[in-house]
Amino acid sequence: MNVRFLNLLVFALLALTPILLQAQVTTSGINGSVKDKAGNVLEGATIEAVHTPSGSKYTAISLKGGNFSMQGMRIGGPYKVTITFSGFNPYEIEGISLGLGEPYSLDAVMQQGGAELQVVTVSGTRRRTQVERTGAATSIGQKEITTMPSISRSLTDFTRLTPQANGTSFGGRDNRYNNVQVDGANFNNNFGLSSDLGPGGGNNPISLDAF
Repeated sequence: MNVRFLNLLVFALLALTPILLQAQVTTSGINGSVKDKAGNVLEGATIEAVHTPSGSKYTAISLKGGNFSMQGMRIGGPYKVTITFSGFNPYEIEGISLGLGEPYSLDAVMQQGGAELQVVTVSGTRRRTQVERTGAATSIGQKEITTMPSISRSLTDFTRLTPQANGTSFGGRDNRYNNVQVDGANFNNNFGLSSDLGPGGGNNPISLDAF
């Protein structure tokens, strides 16, 4: 092969390299920094760019040194860029147009604002039983008591509503360890003579009609 022709071929390939590389890029971006008027960097500022014709939105956060970078943005424009930071007035710029593979450089200087932050007051109440109670619990109200059919008119008819219960055994524990209280008074099966929740002998601690 002619040496001159080879040199011309290499020169042509080198000349086409930038064009080929640029042809692979289909997006653009916005790079820049966020500072205050004193030159102090603002880390954590929110940058939002909106492509006005399509409504496409791109966001970024200023990092160390106040720098930010938004990539993969569609070319053209116009774009509207809004930068917000707590204690400063929003920084806005419109009419930005992005070129293919040519990131737009934006160095924003924000002005302190006098807007007063709103005060949010959170209040709540707590019940003593919820504070002292530990472990799983099932609450059975007046509606369940009046509508649920009762077979033995015993409290055991309602323990079936508790997933942890198997008859009168809770969590696999012996039913003699159950503790039944009515208005603070204990009605336990102290003798262990039956499987009922109440005292031995098949008695119920209190009539269901009393609920």
